[in-house]
Amino acid sequence: MLDFRVKTFLTVCETMNFTRAADRLHVTQPAVSQHIRYLEKEYQVKLFSYQGKKLTLTAAGEKLRQAMRQMQSDERLLKAEIKHADLPPVRFGVTMTIGEYALARPLSRFLKDHPQTNVEVVYGNTQFLTKKLDEGDLDFALIEGDPARGYASLRYQSEDFIAVCSPDLSFAKEPDQIADLFDQRLLVREPGSGTRKILEDSLGAQGQELSDFKQYIQVGNMQMITQLLLANCGVSFLYQTAVSDLLKAGKLRKLSLRDFQIRHDFTFIWEKNSLYANRHQQICAGLKASR
Repeated sequence: MLDFRVKTFLTVCETMNFTRAADRLHVTQPAVSQHIRYLEKEYQVKLFSYQGKKLTLTAAGEKLRQAMRQMQSDERLLKAEIKHADLPPVRFGVTMTIGEYALARPLSRFLKDHPQTNVEVVYGNTQFLTKKLDEGDLDFALIEGDPARGYASLRYQSEDFIAVCSPDLSFAKEPDQIADLFDQRLLVREPGSGTRKILEDSLGAQGQELSDFKQYIQVGNMQMITQLLLANCGVSFLYQTAVSDLLKAGKLRKLSLRDFQIRHDFTFIWEKNSLYANRHQQICAGLKASR
């Protein structure tokens, strides 16, 4: 079991504020300070420093944070493994697009092959899932786009990322490049979403940004964006797999833009230094093989 002072340290790392950490842990602020001083004495290093009034981790503090975070994650699995005496529950995260359109079949096959295994699937955007993974609340995550450094990864599949609108949407001229869409309303996901970041990065590479669109509506749900597209409320950028049936039925239209031709990966990520890294990799490989 992790030392309570380590839990204090990790909480301070999350909040970067001794008072907020004390509130979260239901202890006094002097107690938090005492726990940090104990660890600094134990490891003979300074873990935090102040830059002005801003609390920051030292290089040594960051190394300790990474190591203790990993131990915290492995401890959860170890407890489950001891309790169940076999394969512990599988808890993984998935982004909205992948979860809704690209995972049901492989997950159903996994459940048939492992009928005694409990599975918990957590939905969220890429930013949320990587945070939960860092906090040890997930075994692995299936995200959109490029995996962050520090994780082990396995590519699940590649998908076209396209511009889409209603076939009834009118344009001043037939769109040929992304700038031809700037007089339209943009339907876009919330900050932290993988699909939004792909769009922002693509625009940024051409010296453009989201604010170049005449209007926008920000929606944290892909189903709502699809419904707004069907209602002819603007244009959006998303993975083709999310609307493939609607494109085939002629209910939505793919816009072919010569300066916007993107293909991106769906990728499994997990902590590469985990004691259970091999287990995570095997499960991810099994899900990939069952597509």
